[in-house]
Amino acid sequence: MATEININPNMLTWAIARAGYVVDEFLEKFPNVKKWIELIKKPTVKQLEDFAHRVHIPFGYLFLQEPPKESIPFPFFRTGNTQTHQVSINIYDTILILQRRQDWLTEYLLENEVKPLHFVGKFASDTAFETIVADIRTTLHIMPNWASEQQTFEDTLNFITKKIEEVGVMVNFNGVVENNTHRVIPVNECRGFVLVNEMAPFMFVNAADAKAAQLFTIVHELAHIWLGESAGFDNENLLPANNPIEKLCDQVAAEFLVPAVSFYELWTNSADINKLAKYFKVSPIVIARRALDLGKLSKGAFFQFYNHYMEGVRLKKESQGSGGDFYATAKKRISASFATYVNQAVKQNKLLYRDAYKITGLRGDTYQNFVTKHLF
Repeated sequence: MATEININPNMLTWAIARAGYVVDEFLEKFPNVKKWIELIKKPTVKQLEDFAHRVHIPFGYLFLQEPPKESIPFPFFRTGNTQTHQVSINIYDTILILQRRQDWLTEYLLENEVKPLHFVGKFASDTAFETIVADIRTTLHIMPNWASEQQTFEDTLNFITKKIEEVGVMVNFNGVVENNTHRVIPVNECRGFVLVNEMAPFMFVNAADAKAAQLFTIVHELAHIWLGESAGFDNENLLPANNPIEKLCDQVAAEFLVPAVSFYELWTNSADINKLAKYFKVSPIVIARRALDLGKLSKGAFFQFYNHYMEGVRLKKESQGSGGDFYATAKKRISASFATYVNQAVKQNKLLYRDAYKITGLRGDTYQNFVTKHLF
């Protein structure tokens, strides 16, 4: 007979709510759990393990007398005047996953006597955004109008991602927790976050977002690295929170993607958002945002344009449906640079295969196929 366990009912209701469920609706669907809470019945170990898996919680948490305090170690900015250290479970778990990867890679690089990245925290928050932009361009070895040389918007995103990873920053694109497509990270909650340290900064970019917004998020996160400040943000309507550093990072992103001098020159000849978008190889909403910043578009006109554009993106995604190449997606979710370090450590016998599986979220043959056929 299976052993039954005594569990604090408050931990069960906390775990259900933590996972984003409405408690009453969850209990109606799972009457056994309701009986555990009402102390009519006790769960077995297997039942409790299944429950923990369903609510995405470490099994050991259920034996605590009170819920642990779960807060992130950096501010998460919301457009407007709010910031928080509390986020939803899917964002929280994603942060933990990238923190574990960052901790491992930092230790690995230190063991291999790799020097810290010189640009992390290079500038103070009162530095002119033009100075930061110039230094980022120099570090990445690109010219002011680099994007205009790309063929498509997708090329622009891929090009800048490659340049950023070449200097030692890990870039992760994902819209779910690791590879779990049932655990979605909504764009309106999180466009991205950045974990800054001097050895291996990690960026997270919400892959469910429009490519234009992803591009803006990446450069916004770059600015955070140059300022040495970890942060998360929703950037609702592509606008920053009412915070000096957030505003500075947005100024850096805008100038980096669409230099003011070039913008004024082209806008004077033709105030056509779509035409400028094709020239700069960025999305029309990035151009619209730049026009807003530089006083060429009213806030009302910008919001109208933004909402119309994003609705078009949404409809296009719906018509395309889901799917895609799993391994190509995995390469972006994990970061090609990070996966290369993991593969290298395995070959050097400095990392066990089981640990490589755990840290990448890829297991067995899937991992082997990924590193041998799709990584390079």
